[in-house]
Amino acid sequence: MPILEVQNINKSFGATKVLDDISFSLERGKALAIIGSSGSGKTTLLRCLNFLETPNAGRILVNGETLFDAADRSSKSDAEIRKRRLHFGMVFQSFNLFPQYTALENVMLASLLLAKERPDYKQNKHAIHEEIEGHAIELLSQMSLEGRMNHYPHQLSGGQQQRVAIARALALHPDILCFDEPTSALDPELTGEVLKVIRSLADQHTTMIIVTHEMAFARDVADYVLFMDGGVIVEEGTPTELFENTQNERTKAFLSRFSQNS
Repeated sequence: MPILEVQNINKSFGATKVLDDISFSLERGKALAIIGSSGSGKTTLLRCLNFLETPNAGRILVNGETLFDAADRSSKSDAEIRKRRLHFGMVFQSFNLFPQYTALENVMLASLLLAKERPDYKQNKHAIHEEIEGHAIELLSQMSLEGRMNHYPHQLSGGQQQRVAIARALALHPDILCFDEPTSALDPELTGEVLKVIRSLADQHTTMIIVTHEMAFARDVADYVLFMDGGVIVEEGTPTELFENTQNERTKAFLSRFSQNS
């Protein structure tokens, strides 16, 4: 059974349809790359998966459980939405770290907020805090940030900030890690360090969805690739199928333009 099933998702902003009948599935431990030109709907799709946007139609299932069904008009509480978001870890293109917190505090924050809702929090506050801190230190060490844990975002390079953001996304043990163009805000020399981390996560069979303009990276790391244009999935397949045996003319045109600009 796929870990993620997206069924017939539609999303419009006013009269503008941004996503049109989007359907795909993702197996556990696999990496899916989503490519396409700016404005093709890639980021909106990720935001719908993470419940930052509400689709107008369709269903989203994780581990066979329906997390969203547009046909179900019953209201959902903020607590229910927060619970659904826990299935997805989100890494934004512009880091979105809290400037008033250190790297370590940024990674710990969501876990601490959730811990306070536990009935045993008051009795076990110290032990819970130590456990959360230990996990955050482990994640930041995995990102090669051992010496930067007490630095604030403005004291970190863009690549270091993005690695903190990846650690933060992993902190709540999400089923699926989502990257929205994770290198687009970085200088070229810093891009490599972030891609190296994502490659390592792929080697560990982390389930991932990666929106990217790095075609060589998508070819090397992804198990499956979707090409989006005009809010629809135009072509999909393995990297070999999509990059080397392209079938659709729109895909061919996109890859040709990208090749000319690279």
